[in-house]
Amino acid sequence: MERDESRQRVLSDLARTSALAPFRIRNYRFQWPADLLTSWAFEMEMLILGWYVLVETGSVLLLTLFASLGYVGTLVAPMFGVVGDRIGHRDVLAMMRATYAVLALFLMTLALTGHLSPLYVFISAALMGVVRPSDLGVRGALVATIMPHGQLIGAISISRTTMDTARIAGALSGAGLFAALGMGPAYVAIVCLYITATALTLCIRAPVKPQAANAAASAALQRSPMRDLKEGVAYCWTTPRMQAALWVAFLANLTAYPLSNGLLPYIARTIYGTNQTGLGYLSASFAIGSLVGSIALSVMGGIRVARLMIGATVLWYVTLLVFAQMQTVPTAIACLVLAGFSQSLAMISIAVILMRTASENFRGRVMGVRMMVIYGLPLGLLAAGSLIEEIGFAATGTLYAAAGLTLMLAIVLHWRADLWHVTAPANAR
Repeated sequence: MERDESRQRVLSDLARTSALAPFRIRNYRFQWPADLLTSWAFEMEMLILGWYVLVETGSVLLLTLFASLGYVGTLVAPMFGVVGDRIGHRDVLAMMRATYAVLALFLMTLALTGHLSPLYVFISAALMGVVRPSDLGVRGALVATIMPHGQLIGAISISRTTMDTARIAGALSGAGLFAALGMGPAYVAIVCLYITATALTLCIRAPVKPQAANAAASAALQRSPMRDLKEGVAYCWTTPRMQAALWVAFLANLTAYPLSNGLLPYIARTIYGTNQTGLGYLSASFAIGSLVGSIALSVMGGIRVARLMIGATVLWYVTLLVFAQMQTVPTAIACLVLAGFSQSLAMISIAVILMRTASENFRGRVMGVRMMVIYGLPLGLLAAGSLIEEIGFAATGTLYAAAGLTLMLAIVLHWRADLWHVTAPANAR
């Protein structure tokens, strides 16, 4: 009898730690494919439009400006968290994805009728940029709401694969459709992805809240949204491990992501002399490494999350130092695979630290503040565009990676009690 009970406990533990365990939750079975299709559409759209802007304008500065427009909404991202905490994260996410579909339909119509120009692309990118930066934060808050606490690491890791597979399949299929059929037909596929994602998001059932929680939500509706926002920012700022994680996220967006995201069309065309297909391979290689990292973390247990964040971020910067010196596509692909792997571990660790620390009624606002630090990315992109024209890509990439590594070590030293000590809450297993 004792042996049978022991066997049942072991099987139960394995079920909880299984990479597929989150899919036992009905809501997660709808949210994951909705996130996946949205991420695929994002990657296809950004790759197609980035190449279009570069070819039509021939300017790396305008390319970085276009990429930066996708993040103009980072400053208002906390307000999406406030709204999500008030009316429900599912409803906010569905409205956001319906907006993506409308904007994509606008560009599709212009492309099919031959009226598309860089000006319309910049206008659409600016409008999309108001909403899109908050998508990751709202979906993260929704995952934390629908998943049991014990399955949070696995659920966030598996959710991360939606972006990783998007950068593989979305980049390759987007480049392939664009090269083979043209921009209009490629946008037909993008519109279909956004519409399907919106429908799947609406299939998620809002979790039933206790009466006390409903009363608190009703009281929240009576308060000023700005008061809620201030409370959320103060909550993050006065919790050391959350503040440290947010600084790491800001630093990565400022100095690491510009090299592996927004500048890839320029790197592919100018440094390596390749076409849309080569750009797809470079983008997909970063995503392959990221996907491996997400899957690996989803099946691992007993991890010191804050220490993992530190080690992965340091490895990411070291890899980017090497990547900045590469002169051929195969060597660049190898560097991007390793960069993607370490990036995935770092970003998942940050999300887990934030969601484990945040109380339920603050999750939307915490993830909103997390999205706000993405504002470092457009700042880093614009500065990189100017620097590349002055000193070249290799010197700019080296400067960014070296500065990021130095500042990362400074963050670790300042918050070592909250990030490195085994007994720190952020390292709890």
